[in-house]
Amino acid sequence: MPSQNKKKIFNDPVYGFISIPDELHFDIIEHQYFQRLRRIKQLGMSHFVYPGALHTRFHHSLGAMHLMQKAIQVLKSKGHTITKEEAQATSLAILMHDIGHGPYSHTLEQSIVKGIPHEKLSMLIMNHLNLEHNHLLDEAIEIFCGRHPKNYLSNLVSSQLDMDRIDYLRRDSFFTGVTEGEINTERLITMLDVVDNELVVEAKGIYSVENFIVARRLMYWQVYLHKTVLSAECMLMNILRRAKFLTTHGTILFATPSLQYFLQNEISLSDVEENKENLTTFTQLDDYDIFASIKVWMQHDDKILSYLCKSIVNRNLFKVELSKEEIDPERIEHIKNQIKGKFNLSDEELSYLLYIGTTSNSAYDPNQPNINLLYKDGSIMNISEAADQLNISVLTTPVIKHYLCFPKL
Repeated sequence: MPSQNKKKIFNDPVYGFISIPDELHFDIIEHQYFQRLRRIKQLGMSHFVYPGALHTRFHHSLGAMHLMQKAIQVLKSKGHTITKEEAQATSLAILMHDIGHGPYSHTLEQSIVKGIPHEKLSMLIMNHLNLEHNHLLDEAIEIFCGRHPKNYLSNLVSSQLDMDRIDYLRRDSFFTGVTEGEINTERLITMLDVVDNELVVEAKGIYSVENFIVARRLMYWQVYLHKTVLSAECMLMNILRRAKFLTTHGTILFATPSLQYFLQNEISLSDVEENKENLTTFTQLDDYDIFASIKVWMQHDDKILSYLCKSIVNRNLFKVELSKEEIDPERIEHIKNQIKGKFNLSDEELSYLLYIGTTSNSAYDPNQPNINLLYKDGSIMNISEAADQLNISVLTTPVIKHYLCFPKL
């Protein structure tokens, strides 16, 4: 039999044609663990606000891989030695960086597989893929974990100016139509350089970096933390929390086998690390499992579960009140009494229909490694000190908003 042609090209709506660089990349992309990303939306519930936001983590991972290959070529053109193996490993690391993501963005991390961040799951899945591929992913894993001697390769995968962020800002802006999030990916990547084993940006790219930081701030408040998206995510989280509560108290709920497994069992990180069955079951979970179950639960006898499910499916989303100050306790008490009166709920049941919390955004985190600018005289300066058009240092302070989320009464 003739060998399979693995020289494939994707037509990406954001960048045009994206090429798969080699057979190992092709084999990872073809693997069922990676194909699952086609069934997980990049922006979770954001399509309730921006109908075009239906792109997937599969799209994003390929886009980040494409940008990584461009970045590696730029660094090589500036005299930095990156071997063919290192280039391949860095590209594979970014390709697989989201492979452990659960359905609906971060909702699952807070409701079903509590306390297991997707980065840990990505790491575990990479380890299994590495065994399947006879340790060909060893170097990619070292780069992903930040253990590679060439630290700047890890910076390209995870930092405040990495290929992950550059792709998702450009892609999310494109699919939502939020033009404030547009960034110049070409110029950002062309300006990259390396000094003392760390990634830097040539000083003449300062305005592109400033635009990147401001775009990130705007995208967080307009898209990722939009109050209607926040409402939908709170509702979804509490649907899953209610389903888990009912299941663990003896109620038999319809669910796909993989979702049923996580509803019935309390799974910790060590459970996933020590038992491959837990990880295999997790890799069968996607958005379809969740939404198919929600559609069926609309008809369930439990009034809270059915009410929440009907509200999500028909987009009757809860009201969200945002405030810079803590919500007035009297206001909370007033809303509580209204909800309890309307729905005839106990105090325990009330927690499924009234959510009080905080949300925050820091466009540039001073506690993480800096985005440093390289000047012609060889000096290095942190972007927050160098920026002259905007006071980037202001954007280093997290903006915290308090919210109250409840049914429209």
